[in-house]
Amino acid sequence: MDTPLSTIAVVGLGTMGTGIAEVLARAGHEVIGIDISEAAARQAVASLEAATARAVRRERITEQERSDVLARFRTSGDLRAAAGAELVIEVVPESYEIKQQVFRELDAVVSPTAILATGTNALSVTRLAAESLRPERVLGLHFFNPAPAMKLVEVVSSVLTAPPAVEAVTELARSLGKEPVAVGDRPGFVADGLLFGYLNQAAAMYEANYASREDIDAAMKLGCGLPMGPLALLDLIGIDTARTVLEAMYSASHDRLHAPAPVLGQLSEAGLTGRKSGRGFYTYTGPGSQTVVPDALTPRESAATTTGRTVRSVGVAGSGTMASGIAEVFAKAGYDVVLAARGQEKADTAKARIGKSLERSVSKGRLTAEARDETLARITAAGSLDAFADVDLAVEAVAEDLSVKQQLFGTLDKVCKPGAVLATTTSSLPVVAIARATSRPQDVVGMHFFNPAPAMKLVEVVRTVLTADDVHATAREVCVEVRKHPVDCGDRAGFIVNALLFPYLNNAIKMVEEHYASLDDIDAAMKLGGGYPMGPFELLDVVGLDVSLAIEKVLHNEFRDPGLAPAPLLEHLVAAGCLGRKTGRGFREYARR
Repeated sequence: MDTPLSTIAVVGLGTMGTGIAEVLARAGHEVIGIDISEAAARQAVASLEAATARAVRRERITEQERSDVLARFRTSGDLRAAAGAELVIEVVPESYEIKQQVFRELDAVVSPTAILATGTNALSVTRLAAESLRPERVLGLHFFNPAPAMKLVEVVSSVLTAPPAVEAVTELARSLGKEPVAVGDRPGFVADGLLFGYLNQAAAMYEANYASREDIDAAMKLGCGLPMGPLALLDLIGIDTARTVLEAMYSASHDRLHAPAPVLGQLSEAGLTGRKSGRGFYTYTGPGSQTVVPDALTPRESAATTTGRTVRSVGVAGSGTMASGIAEVFAKAGYDVVLAARGQEKADTAKARIGKSLERSVSKGRLTAEARDETLARITAAGSLDAFADVDLAVEAVAEDLSVKQQLFGTLDKVCKPGAVLATTTSSLPVVAIARATSRPQDVVGMHFFNPAPAMKLVEVVRTVLTADDVHATAREVCVEVRKHPVDCGDRAGFIVNALLFPYLNNAIKMVEEHYASLDDIDAAMKLGGGYPMGPFELLDVVGLDVSLAIEKVLHNEFRDPGLAPAPLLEHLVAAGCLGRKTGRGFREYARR
């Protein structure tokens, strides 16, 4: 089955189809763009003209090369124009009826050796293939939007697909400068299969009024390094499209995490489908615009009416990386800091770690030697919490163990002066349970810093049902003073970031357990298709599999959703002592230092 794929037809000239046509024409292929809408065909030509003109201005191609590209692209409103194509890629709306109609008409038109590819990201390739007269030559070819920029292409085989057809389109993808990933036929495939579950959970979080849309999006960008927050991304993808994908995923998995959040249906039915309609989770200047404009839900700067308590000195309890990082953050911002550990030696070691961190900043030109010395001088290392007697804010960063934290807060209650704010950096434990270990739960708040604290901008500010207004205000004001971005969330497992991140990581593990895709392909898919700075298995090994398992258990215990149950493979690896980079082996093996 040696197919040259020199002439390729693209059926459906929306944004995706037009992008795919551009990629193919610029790579030297003869491209036939087919759409029943003359306006869509004209727009596709205009888009290619504009894209190639920009390329000329940026000196990426010559004027002659631009002319050649434009000459290789022609449009038609009739599927019979695909008769001479060796490959047809359909990118019509996500509907079995529409796609099956296209495939039936193509069966009657194209050569028996032609390959038919569907661009679906939600529907069954097998079902589409079964309706064709040539099921062995039907496969999925899932590009990502915008097609000219995104490197990932998922090559989807059904049980009916002939290997030579897969080989032909895989080689085509490579020749286009893309990274093809081989996947099986299930809704969402790899990238969208993981991405849309995460987006759905974010929509449900927003719908529950747990956090604002701005705070959810900021948390995932700043806490995970994502290029866009989940609600903004839903607006970009199209809320109706996301709902369709999730419906298909749920019908196949019956996993409640894939059941579309009701708000997605409500917005879709109201025609508020995101950027393309001018309004979705956010409001835009008009249909198709990417510029967000204020609306009734936009936070007002003047909305804060409560003033926080005065904070001049800060106590940080703990001797690990997080404690020393938080102490460094406060000292750099000009606060007097008491760094207390279990014993003077541990406290001195933690302060020495800060000194090394500051020295690295000096060597990189980010800090002057004078500022380094001033910062270190503001930090007092102490071997006992008794040194917190006069601090205005006490922040604990000790082991993630409820009994340990409760005992520590019982001590802080006795040591700290009346009116001092007591903050916990817990990432997964109930803040209110820690607060109840004191006689002043109204003074307790969660301030979840992210590691490494000096570099990470996000702080999740967790208010319990008992936290006083001025304590909550204090936590937010202090975050701003130390140049962090505070986001508000309620006191429930995972807060914002971990509640959205760890189910996604768990689902990636399940994909491997089911032999659906390899570690490498999943990591590549999420980096190239989702814009993630690290693939899920890279991240799991960095975080630590034991830490990940503990957070998964907390989430499962809190929400009691079967879909949140830790993947058995994760439990097995932890039981075997394979905890990630820190042990030299997790999902991958690492060289010992």
